[in-house]
Amino acid sequence: MAPAPPGSQIAPLPLNLPFRIISKTIGQGAYASIRKACPLHATNPVIAVKFINKEHAFKQGRLTPKQLKLEIVLHSHLGKHQNIIHCVGSGEDTIWTWIAMELAEGGDLFDKIEADEGVGEDIAHFYFTQLVSAVSFMHSKGIAHRDIKPENVLLSGQGDLKLADFGLAALFKKDGNLRLCNTVCGSPPYIAPEIVSGRRSKRADMLDTGYLANVSDIWSCGVVLFVLLVGNTPWDEPTMRSEEYKEYVETNGRTTDELWQKLPPEIVSLLRGMLKVNPASRFTLDEIRTHPWFTKSNPYLSPSGTNANPIGLATQMLSQLRIDFSQDPTASQRGGQSQDPDVMDVDFFPRRSNAHPANVNMISSTQPETPVAETPFDWERPPRLGTHDGISASQPVAGDTHRATYQSQPLTQTPFLSQFPSSTQDLLSQDPSLTQFTSNPSVPLTLTQAARKFHDVLPNYSLARFLSPLSLSLLIPLLVEALHKLGVPVPPFSEEHIEQWERDGEASVRVKMADGRRQGLNGHVVVEKGIFGGERMCEVRFVKASGDPLEWRRFFKRVVVSVGDVVLRPG
Repeated sequence: MAPAPPGSQIAPLPLNLPFRIISKTIGQGAYASIRKACPLHATNPVIAVKFINKEHAFKQGRLTPKQLKLEIVLHSHLGKHQNIIHCVGSGEDTIWTWIAMELAEGGDLFDKIEADEGVGEDIAHFYFTQLVSAVSFMHSKGIAHRDIKPENVLLSGQGDLKLADFGLAALFKKDGNLRLCNTVCGSPPYIAPEIVSGRRSKRADMLDTGYLANVSDIWSCGVVLFVLLVGNTPWDEPTMRSEEYKEYVETNGRTTDELWQKLPPEIVSLLRGMLKVNPASRFTLDEIRTHPWFTKSNPYLSPSGTNANPIGLATQMLSQLRIDFSQDPTASQRGGQSQDPDVMDVDFFPRRSNAHPANVNMISSTQPETPVAETPFDWERPPRLGTHDGISASQPVAGDTHRATYQSQPLTQTPFLSQFPSSTQDLLSQDPSLTQFTSNPSVPLTLTQAARKFHDVLPNYSLARFLSPLSLSLLIPLLVEALHKLGVPVPPFSEEHIEQWERDGEASVRVKMADGRRQGLNGHVVVEKGIFGGERMCEVRFVKASGDPLEWRRFFKRVVVSVGDVVLRPG
């Protein structure tokens, strides 16, 4: 994926917009940033607006005016469907093109799924059913998505799936006639093999013989189902360079891979049908919808295809998020490295992955930066539970009598919530992010009793965050050391930097690297002072700018385990 638009946060946004911007950045793409907005003279509905910096996209990037126009036309043509992000409108000025869309109030689906674990069969079935409904609707309109992957699967406020990002969508049927696509696009773990293996004699991004984009969508849906079930992809890429894929092909889908061994036979039967290497023999949507596993009853699925039990579903998913502090954070994981340095590059048109072969072992773009740097950290901060209303994170509270033991010296023991006053315990026990740090995760009744919607239990913001009573000046060096141990080099910083961060009450470390699948993974590790339930602590947030949400979750877990002794835990 290309870097964020240079100066895009500084260039003035379009004037005379038919809505008001009400947030900082909530999402980012190769050439775009996304913010929340609402009508000029009302407080709702709240929508999401994607702003594309045209100069960056057309001149410095690989996006063309034709592709951008096609995205808007196809997204608008789709109309409304309960499992697809709805396009509200679009416009442009000399600098920007904007696309207004329905806001996914529930956030990222795969941000709420444990890496290397997945979700239970019922939850996987529920979301797979909704994904198939969305893709079926698109295909009925003659449109293929061509970029189905976790990054593009969002949630509504009630926890229903919403398929997003139509930047690579294509028309595969017009006037009843099928049209072949020739563009090489997609993400290696999710892309269909016919796209990867096709001849490219004229251009690296164009196949000599086209493919049916709707059939390649089926393959991607199969990989997504696999990831829902086990929390990992079946292979790095669908080529013989991947040992897992090679065995899958050579055994005709009867692989001995341990991840496949976890799956019940009826699910394996469906996956084998969807992941047929020969597109002509791959399951159709009708064959998927009539498969015995697909047609089974589901307690979360209403007759209309929506979430029948939002609170129960959110509670179950939250209880499955768990961080094991006994693990070795530096141990290599399945699929972490490729045997062949000459990795294929299929994610570059029109968006290039930062995991280009030249960058696979060069994760050195990471650097600490203050929020007042040339490219300021401009992401919206999630709400804080247990904080003093109206008080800045960096400001002391007048008459503050909180304990400062942890703030002035290194920790001698792991901080537990039970060590703090009962009032602090009561407030912070309502923070859903704390549940992932218990040895046997369970969701507090205080979270579920008053809940009315899915996101009342499982929030729309990322749970890749933790609290620590350690001071910022002590915490930053520990985080930087953890990043070094994980192979993410951070340039040295001085005492002056730390003193400045202490004065500002916040610091941001930029993370730019190749993930375990050699795809771009970018974001920030943000540390901010705050008053939580009357106690002064630091909040550490891992803010993903781009990349696979499960890979970002995996990265977060490794850093947390590395600094585990300073992470506030329940109990």
